[in-house]
Amino acid sequence: MNPNGGHVYPLLVTSNTSPIGAGAVTYEQGDAEAQVKLGRLYIQVDTDFAVERNDTEALKWFRKAADQGNADGQNALGGMYLTGRGVAKDEAEALKWYRKAADQGFAKAQYCLGVLYATGQGVTEDEAEALNWWRKAADQGYVDAQYILGTMYMTGRGVPKDGVAAVNWLSKAANQGNKAAQNNLGSIYASGQGVPKDETEAIKWWRKAADQGEAEAQCELGGMYANGQGVVRDDAEAVNWYRKAAEQGFGDAQYDLGYMYFYGRGVAKDMSEAAKWWRKAAEQGDVDAVTALKSMQP
Repeated sequence: MNPNGGHVYPLLVTSNTSPIGAGAVTYEQGDAEAQVKLGRLYIQVDTDFAVERNDTEALKWFRKAADQGNADGQNALGGMYLTGRGVAKDEAEALKWYRKAADQGFAKAQYCLGVLYATGQGVTEDEAEALNWWRKAADQGYVDAQYILGTMYMTGRGVPKDGVAAVNWLSKAANQGNKAAQNNLGSIYASGQGVPKDETEAIKWWRKAADQGEAEAQCELGGMYANGQGVVRDDAEAVNWYRKAAEQGFGDAQYDLGYMYFYGRGVAKDMSEAAKWWRKAAEQGDVDAVTALKSMQP
């Protein structure tokens, strides 16, 4: 649930060429929105400009905007302090700037503030306060916050378990294309938690997530094809989805793929391939895979 969104921004050109050009006066005279855009140019690649990545310069422009009360700039400045880009890492300072932006209703900052409270970064851990900020962001349509709220209601973490609320928030995130929400929504429909059990609907959401590379959804979809649940049984299609998940290192799928090779379902029977995939699953602690490997020993 934590937002591990680190990116690498390669340099375009090491040059004295200004990315501002004739519009320099807009930045220098205090246009806060322009200052935020300029700050982002220094930490992102934009092929329209020849500019070298420079975290210190980005920090300078974000601060200028933030000092004018610009919520976008305050949020960006909070991110710089949280990650230690262009400045010494300071979680308390990050919290301060995120709060300034969040108090203005800036959804991304509200989400980030919730993360800081949930993880105890720069502040005493407080899941109720995290929930408060995530709800504010989710109400504005911020997809990551909607996903987290849905998952909390699904698992009962920090709130009473509530299948209806879980479906509500996960559906909002899933309809925005969040693959983790789509996967969880598939699980809810498959189990009938908060909604009538509906294997067809479960498959629909798992397929959406699987098409985006969500390994757990790929494995679940494989299982539906292997067992003929909600679809006509199709072992070859089951193998296809198990393989996609297994190749991403998903342990359950590695076991299932080994099983398909062992019994020759949807693929030519191959004891060597079965052992290979069971070994990979066993290395991740899959007890069934360990048992299966022992059964193959003479």
